[in-house]
Amino acid sequence: MSLETMQPNPAWDAASYEDAVDTLEAHNDEVVYKVWGGDWCKDCRKLLPDFGAALDAASVPDDRIEEIAVDQDKEGPGVDEYGIEYIPTIVVETDDGEEVTRFVEEENVPPAIWLADQLERDR
Repeated sequence: MSLETMQPNPAWDAASYEDAVDTLEAHNDEVVYKVWGGDWCKDCRKLLPDFGAALDAASVPDDRIEEIAVDQDKEGPGVDEYGIEYIPTIVVETDDGEEVTRFVEEENVPPAIWLADQLERDR
């Protein structure tokens, strides 16, 4: 099931986040983004449209983005397996299913920037 909140924010300015977009794009064929969220969730509505825009700007293929909707009890596919407590949570994995990093709602920078920094650090 897809998340409406992952629809790219048309007002998001990729040029202002060029480094993050470049880093996400550099990993296009290496990682998968698993995004847990809910269209009912205010944090998801605040953070995910810009993240969707960043993935779009980085030309991340659709098959590398898995959107997982949870209900208001934060229950849904993979919640227990991945230990999802807060949404949005974005888990970045290799094709082998090895977790590279994860963004959890309380980080102090937007998901695209935070994940790009983590991916850059792990290089």
